[in-house]
Amino acid sequence: MEFDLSWILLGLPLAFMLGWLASRFDLRQLRAESRTAPKAYFKGLNYLLNEQQDQAIDAFIEAVQHDPDTSELHFALGNLFRRRGEYDRAVRVHEHLLARGDLDRKDRDRAQYALALDFLKAGLLDRAEVALLRLEGTAFEEQGRLALLAIHERSRDWPQATTIAQKMQQAGQGDFSTRQAHYLCEQAHALMAQAQWPQATTLLEQAMQLAPEAPRPRIELARLRLQQGQAEAAVRILSQLAHDIPQALPLAAALLAQAAQACGQVPSTLALLLQHYGQFPALDVLDGIVVLENSSSSPSAPAALRYAQHLEKEASLVAAAHCLRLEAHSHAAWQPWLQRAVERAAQPLMRYRCAACGFEARQHFWQCPGCQSWDSYPARRIEEL
Repeated sequence: MEFDLSWILLGLPLAFMLGWLASRFDLRQLRAESRTAPKAYFKGLNYLLNEQQDQAIDAFIEAVQHDPDTSELHFALGNLFRRRGEYDRAVRVHEHLLARGDLDRKDRDRAQYALALDFLKAGLLDRAEVALLRLEGTAFEEQGRLALLAIHERSRDWPQATTIAQKMQQAGQGDFSTRQAHYLCEQAHALMAQAQWPQATTLLEQAMQLAPEAPRPRIELARLRLQQGQAEAAVRILSQLAHDIPQALPLAAALLAQAAQACGQVPSTLALLLQHYGQFPALDVLDGIVVLENSSSSPSAPAALRYAQHLEKEASLVAAAHCLRLEAHSHAAWQPWLQRAVERAAQPLMRYRCAACGFEARQHFWQCPGCQSWDSYPARRIEEL
């Protein structure tokens, strides 16, 4: 059988023409897709910069449909869903990323961390904890441990929080000794409510050894001693606190005055508070002084005079309200109205304010109820800052 070369000569131009047509079709399709995807992407970015999240989500969904393999678009879309509070949609986006077999290790870890944040923001703490534990040994290990610590603190699981804090400290992520001391104090407080004094004492002593510069373990231990009827031990602990951490004495002044009255150490404790007040004038310390002087047989100065003298140091509405209350007999006709007005104006100034988030409260908190920060409340009230 003879091979006819004419067929080859005729087929070559035909194959060339078909190849040329196919390339032109692919180029047109590629150009159309490249025009559509970036246009939707930049449109979404523009909406995002203008804080138009609804339009940005629509634009990113359009971009994802044109280019479903781009992980960055999925991350942007998931983050937008989370910011809007649509946590179920954010979870679906990040779970879709994790289900892809072509995702590299870096993006897989990133998607795992984003999924954990979705669960955390949605309040699904158990699922968030499982997702965060999978970040051990990844580039997101540090952020994951911080989030885990926040979960255990919110659920008041102090032993687990202690374990995470110890891991973070060993890894060089910071000094968590004071925070661990707070965890021990929280556990001791629960034991004190059940009258389990020996166990609570052990925990508070551990907290003092762990964070000697922290005032809370000493104050809690003094309160425990007072509840046990050991007022002298309470006075001794708080007197040492006044010497070692003088800036924290306003938080313990009322407890110190109560303990001094219980054990009959009013003169020495009064001298200690007067000495401290002379160096660091604070209203809580002054309140303790007034309480002790009122219990004394021969007070050195009337209570109203004490608060009036404080007004010479600081223009305090709280001190002015105390003066009006204590000197009611001298201006009985108009005193109630004046005192009511002054006390109303002084109420906001008697609060404590968180230095981290600005949350205000009438009582001092070791952990802010607003932002969950530890030791963010100063020892002094708003008026004295």
